[in-house]
Amino acid sequence: MRLFTDPPRRSLPEPLLPMINVVFLLLIFFLLAATLAQPTPFEVTPPEAAGEGKTDPGALVLFANSEGEIAYGEARGDAALAALGAAARNARAECGACADGLTLRADGQLPGDALARLMPQLAELGFTDLKLVVRGK
Repeated sequence: MRLFTDPPRRSLPEPLLPMINVVFLLLIFFLLAATLAQPTPFEVTPPEAAGEGKTDPGALVLFANSEGEIAYGEARGDAALAALGAAARNARAECGACADGLTLRADGQLPGDALARLMPQLAELGFTDLKLVVRGK
């Protein structure tokens, strides 16, 4: 004969561990699948052009705004050209002639004479392949 009865069993709450595992797996997936882009130093509206073109995401990128100011990373003006030259030398040491290309993100309102003054400076840094980023019509 039983003198003591078993206490009533409480139902177990829904297990949260599998849900937490799924959330962390999704977080890791989106972190690995995301493309992280470096922020632009200033807003640039590219000129319009017909046709399609693609830029290499790992290429060296120089920015020029509508006033003719140039930027590479955090550097501006002549310091930007010096930083770009140093980055190009480092890239050429790693891969050789593959670093002879430069992507120029110039504003559509950039005066032509400012762009013309910039070209010889880029040639002195050893860039032989210049890609101008434009937006499609």
